[in-house]
Amino acid sequence: MVEQSYLVSGMTCDHCVSAVRDAVSKVYGVIDVQVDLVPGAISTVIVASEQPVAESSVRQAVDEAGYEVVAVQ
Repeated sequence: MVEQSYLVSGMTCDHCVSAVRDAVSKVYGVIDVQVDLVPGAISTVIVASEQPVAESSVRQAVDEAGYEVVAVQ
């Protein structure tokens, strides 16, 4: 399994977590999404997949949910 961490800005509540989790879960190859919410600051989104997932696909999903990937760890 491959895990990639994304730092995401703009998330403030559980609704934000659900929106990001739902959007990123739809990216082809993603099998799990965990979110470490830090309200009003930079949250961490951990994406698990069997094979590496394109960073651009995850960025687009987060953007469509209304948030921004500010860094990839």
